Amino acid sequence: MEFGFLSIIPPVCTIALAIITKNVFLALMIGVVLGYTILDGGNIGAALNDSLNGVINVFTSTGNTIVLMSILLIGAIIYIIERSGGITGFVDVMVKKRAIIKSKKGANFFTWLLGVLIFTSGSLSCMVVGSVTRPINDALKVPHEKAAFLVHSTSTPVCVLIPLSGWLASMIGYLTSGGVAESDAMTVLVESIPLNFYCLIAVIGCLVLSLLGMDFGPMKKAEKRALETGYLDDPKSNPDASKGDEDIEIDTYRPRMMNLLLPMLGMITGVITALIITGGGNLLNGNGMQALLWGVFVALVICGILTITQKIYTFKEFIDNVFKGASSMLSIAAILMFAFTLSPIIKELGTGVYLSSLFEQFLTPGLLPVLVFIMACILSFATGTSMGTMAIMSVIAIPMAVNLGMSIPLIASAVWGGSIFGDHASPVSDTTIMSCATTGCNIIDHVKTQVPYCGIFAAVTIVLYLVAGFIL
Repeated sequence: MEFGFLSIIPPVCTIALAIITKNVFLALMIGVVLGYTILDGGNIGAALNDSLNGVINVFTSTGNTIVLMSILLIGAIIYIIERSGGITGFVDVMVKKRAIIKSKKGANFFTWLLGVLIFTSGSLSCMVVGSVTRPINDALKVPHEKAAFLVHSTSTPVCVLIPLSGWLASMIGYLTSGGVAESDAMTVLVESIPLNFYCLIAVIGCLVLSLLGMDFGPMKKAEKRALETGYLDDPKSNPDASKGDEDIEIDTYRPRMMNLLLPMLGMITGVITALIITGGGNLLNGNGMQALLWGVFVALVICGILTITQKIYTFKEFIDNVFKGASSMLSIAAILMFAFTLSPIIKELGTGVYLSSLFEQFLTPGLLPVLVFIMACILSFATGTSMGTMAIMSVIAIPMAVNLGMSIPLIASAVWGGSIFGDHASPVSDTTIMSCATTGCNIIDHVKTQVPYCGIFAAVTIVLYLVAGFIL
């Protein structure tokens, strides 16, 4: 049965509600009910029942279940590493080398490098990099706006370019929710990374502009103010002390860098080994779902061995902290769960086919990457969430790419980059707030100075997608 115009109501309402309410979970949940209401011919009772069954059916898929489990376990791993001295140990080693940093450019490079090295979590990166580099940046008169720009630009963008953490599970999950076969998801993800123009430009661009001193707009004024007056913040601004001046507690035990390095190395080794084994010797042909679970399990076991043998936790305390850490990822897991529920609904409604038929009349397929990128930018900027935008856009854009015969890695990269744009530029983004909290920057000052750069990065990205859309 063809639903025509009705097929776009669930995704359109989901996007609209996400923008209006800034609650992606609620938007996806309502989108699921609306979708089943249309499929059930307006029978709301049947739609509610089917919605419940749809959520339950998510767990009948091994791939979906692995993704959700992995995200929760990643939360547990990060939580235990933080509280066993892993982060503090890593920080101490890096800070001991600060004596070689004698200039603003040196401080800028150190901030950038540390941000690139911590790629497991955007929020964790903001928290660690901002708090570690602030004394150095303040001593060398780096304005807080510049520090926040560097911290923010190397947080989530780096996580997406090096998705060897919970991002791997999430991004594979978004691809499969969009219709990519589980066996092909890892290959598509790997191929999409070098096409993620926005994140590449943001990470490289912030360093190049800083080292070359190519500041402009409000950022140039901030640099001039710091140089001439010594003020690291605009005196006219009134930073929120509850967010900008608090000391953020990262760990509660003495520094142990190996408590960070060993689990991370274990995870990477586990993922790579599993990819090679499940791929019959070919890493790119490996099963990303199984590999992720192997890597996470290895890392968690290493965390357990380290914390128990170091007498940080008893076995019972370790298990308790696993559950505490996992609970920090419940909201992301819930968003993914409803994205997985919405995916088959949109497929059954034929939304992708209907939209692609409309665009076939008015749009050259080569323009699809640009359209997807811009749509994702708007949605992510309005909601301040990258993962929520990925969840919504994946189930819309990837089926359209298939129907229009476009490169799936290219369209996936447009979804990734556009989603990160909002996380990078939106004043309501959690990483925006955390970057300001750890660097001491006023949120509005950070947005004012960073958005012009984000706009230029996005403009260059649009040009590149225009070219790539007609070549790939």
